[in-house]
Amino acid sequence: MDVSRRALIGAGGGALAIALLWPGRSRGAPMRYEVTFTDAEWRKKLTPAAYNVLRREATERPFSSPLLNEHRKGLFACAGCALPLFSSTTKFESGTGWPSFWAPLKNAVLTREDGSLGMTRTEVHCRRCGGHLGHVFDDGPKPTGLRYCMNGVALTFTPAKV
Repeated sequence: MDVSRRALIGAGGGALAIALLWPGRSRGAPMRYEVTFTDAEWRKKLTPAAYNVLRREATERPFSSPLLNEHRKGLFACAGCALPLFSSTTKFESGTGWPSFWAPLKNAVLTREDGSLGMTRTEVHCRRCGGHLGHVFDDGPKPTGLRYCMNGVALTFTPAKV
């Protein structure tokens, strides 16, 4: 059988797309979380944008979150379950277009490897409800060298009481 290089490349690209985008791809055993709702309950509880990020692992457009320019002292919490996740003292300007932090609060987040889009990244999820928050990268400032790049719609902000 004579197969052209174009057909071979096309078939390989199609197979890669299916492997990356197939909704049923295995990501390990499902986690059990303290806060759980049915899909319908999550849809009712969250805005459409927050639902897409927290429950469907979407990403908001860069520079679209009002929390990007939030500079008051306070706490950033999960928009799904209100668990405090980040202190304003760890927020920094990364220039990426998403709220960025150099460390989460203790026992606030879980991470797992994300192999979608043909690259390996580390996903960040809320420890209590499993909501997808964003990704963590190793190009942040001291003292951790980490950049927790979070979707603003996945967070709420509560200013510190003065």
